[in-house]
Amino acid sequence: MNSKLKMWIGGFIILVFGAIAFTVFSESKIEYVDFKEAEKRLRKVEVKGYWQKDKETKFDGNTNTFVFYMKDDSNTEMKVIYEGAKPNNFEVAEAIVVKGKIKDGNFLASDILTKCPSKYEASPEDIKKES
Repeated sequence: MNSKLKMWIGGFIILVFGAIAFTVFSESKIEYVDFKEAEKRLRKVEVKGYWQKDKETKFDGNTNTFVFYMKDDSNTEMKVIYEGAKPNNFEVAEAIVVKGKIKDGNFLASDILTKCPSKYEASPEDIKKES
């Protein structure tokens, strides 16, 4: 084989692997949006928000389903349904990130991440004492 043909074959192989990598990355990428934008999307998204403690929150051990209400950063409230156990630190979380998509007016979460208060941040009282 001559060197020109080898370069063309090598370039083609690199191009194919690059296209495959781009496709896999694009499909696995989860976008961070609010509930209104999530309604427009067909793929999984991430929504950051806050648990609405005054609304119904329940865990059904028979179906392993956790249901709660969440308000996003745009103040839109939605019922979140998660097939899995309630995270251990859910009640103390400062914020919640749910991954999933909207179906029939509910957010069907495939994952729940809790953002808990940092033990490394000073409390407001400690900051006042230092001043």
